[in-house]
Amino acid sequence: MLSQVYRCGFQPFNQHLLPWVKCTTVFRSHCIQPSVIRHVRSWSNIPFITVPLSRTHGKSFAHRSELKHAKRIVVKLGSAVVTRGDECGLALGRLASIVEQVSVLQNQGREMMLVTSGAVAFGKQRLRHEILLSQSVRQALHSGQNQLKEMAIPVLEARACAAAGQSGLMALYEAMFTQYSICAAQILVTNLDFHDEQKRRNLNGTLHELLRMNIVPIVNTNDAVVPPAEPNSDLQGVNQSVTFGTKSRVGMGGMEAKVKAALWALQGGTSVVIANGTHPKVSGHVITDIVEGKKVGTFFSEVKPAGPTVEQQGEMARSGGRMLATLEPEQRAEIIHHLADLLTDQRDEILLANKKDLEEAEGRLAAPLLKRLSLSTSKLNSLAIGLRQIAASSQDSVGRVLRRTRIAKNLELEQVTVPIGVLLVIFESRPDCLPQVAALAIASGNGLLLKGGKEAAHSNRILHLLTQEALSIHGVKEAVQLVNTREEVEDLCRLDKMIDLIIPRGSSQLVRDIQKAAKGIPVMGHSEGICHMYVDSEASVDKVTRLVRDSKCEYPAACNALETLLIHRDLLRTPLFDQIIDMLRVEQVKIHAGPKFASYLTFSPSEVKSLRTEYGDLELCIEVVDNVQDAIDHIHKYGSSHTDVIVTEDENTAEFFLQHVDSACVFWNASTRFSDGYRFGLGAEVGISTSRIHARGPVGLEGLLTTKWLLRGKDHVVSDFSEHGSLKYLHENLPIPQRNTN
Repeated sequence: MLSQVYRCGFQPFNQHLLPWVKCTTVFRSHCIQPSVIRHVRSWSNIPFITVPLSRTHGKSFAHRSELKHAKRIVVKLGSAVVTRGDECGLALGRLASIVEQVSVLQNQGREMMLVTSGAVAFGKQRLRHEILLSQSVRQALHSGQNQLKEMAIPVLEARACAAAGQSGLMALYEAMFTQYSICAAQILVTNLDFHDEQKRRNLNGTLHELLRMNIVPIVNTNDAVVPPAEPNSDLQGVNQSVTFGTKSRVGMGGMEAKVKAALWALQGGTSVVIANGTHPKVSGHVITDIVEGKKVGTFFSEVKPAGPTVEQQGEMARSGGRMLATLEPEQRAEIIHHLADLLTDQRDEILLANKKDLEEAEGRLAAPLLKRLSLSTSKLNSLAIGLRQIAASSQDSVGRVLRRTRIAKNLELEQVTVPIGVLLVIFESRPDCLPQVAALAIASGNGLLLKGGKEAAHSNRILHLLTQEALSIHGVKEAVQLVNTREEVEDLCRLDKMIDLIIPRGSSQLVRDIQKAAKGIPVMGHSEGICHMYVDSEASVDKVTRLVRDSKCEYPAACNALETLLIHRDLLRTPLFDQIIDMLRVEQVKIHAGPKFASYLTFSPSEVKSLRTEYGDLELCIEVVDNVQDAIDHIHKYGSSHTDVIVTEDENTAEFFLQHVDSACVFWNASTRFSDGYRFGLGAEVGISTSRIHARGPVGLEGLLTTKWLLRGKDHVVSDFSEHGSLKYLHENLPIPQRNTN
């Protein structure tokens, strides 16, 4: 039996086995503990792949993220993966994809082993073909064309099919692996081979020698000589409370056999993943995804989960968010006020947790990131003030009527604001994001999943506990969830059934990675913060240096910090220009010269490599432009539509700039650093959006709402409004009721 190959065949060297990939059934659970198998009720019969992985010293991996360190990988292919849907022949497309993935991993320096089914199916196809050909022409003509298609084929004995198919199956594998310059070798075994110690030792030596020579061993049961299988012999429960799907008719095992093999391997130090091997959207990269630690299939681990899975947290956020949305505005405001009070009342505990994060991050994080990570009394006080602003604005948010229309007599339509649903906010370094975003989600009635960086783990933990304490006063504690599991961001971005909007807060690289990884979930964010300041020929000498210093030097790591300074060419070699340069030198800002600016210079600074750079540090590009239109053209070509500023005393030039620059935030004689939800009076922001749909710029409470339409009628049907109907459309605008926001 193929399950016996796992149970006995690899035991002599199971300390070196890594994950399996089984192509026959997918478990619903993400991580199954041997001790809790009894809680699993059923698994559907879906073709799958099993992949075993382990450490070198016989200890299985505890988490998926460690699978990328696997050295030796055994890929077990279930019958339904290898065979076609009619179970008579091989699924060549899937096999080619599997061989490609195994070859990629082999060429990366891993030791790959293949345990395969398919000989019976391949042989069955060949024998059926031979039987049809052996029919006499007279019999075929006599039976008629239609009857020929339905001609009864005698029942084919599995061992005969295997004997006819084993050589062809191996020849196919050899041809496929040759395309990747990889040599493969066949090893045929039976259950009896594992009962003899000498034979086991010989098999062990053969496998090790093949791996040493960089050859992929392909292990298959010698089904030509095995005894006939007892009906359903492998379905006599490991545990009677577990219901398994049926086994493939061309295979010798079943789901229970796979689970037994997985648990046996786990006990021997081999991690196991069982995953779908036939799903058209994932089968082409399922093996490499597993080895990269992505959340594919069921991961068997001896480590008990520390808490609910992220899927369970998503469900809790969904139900908690819906309860939150049904609260009265005053109740949501009360929760936010209570959270603001907790931030000041529990200041010492928060700062102590933050101190632990800072101590652990010392020497590992750059200075700008350490500044983001740091909390202080003043930061907490500012947070509390911002939260109270959010509480005040939340009084007129959810359920606000935007439009009323009388469609016809006694048929009235309303458009009202409603929450988006469940938000996933991913943030780096800055723990102060957590209460800000939580307050905005509470005010807008949204469920919330928070994924913070591990560098702020202690701070995030206590801030989340305080958030849940505030939510508890109205029984909606589960509406805000902190994802503490080792889920990769890419895995979270695949939960399109649970998450309605992803909001990344962090580096431009983080935003780009999430935008790339999101599968069917909208992402609200900005790819980069390339902010410009244009110093016009009519700029005030007194204002320029203050504005440049504040925009660049006050917090250079922020996305709203100045990155490119555009200077009117008439200002070159003037006292104003000299003052700007002197101030930048005093502030230790490294200057990069744009192409035009570099043409005026005979020595340093050197020409910039790219005009589209977000430095995030004390670095600045200076470029020369001819006029305001030239500045606008430069911004549109090299900017990121985040925040752009003009410094001038000419009102007409300023208004031209404000109207023509297509960015989320456009300022006149003001620092770029004002591009912020708190400074805009929004209380806080979930992020800054540079997209041109929905919210744009700093996104506060309004940006987390969508709308729905409410239609109230009295037995109205569309047919009454037809050409010969009794009713006519009125489409009258109705006044919008004013809500009391005191």
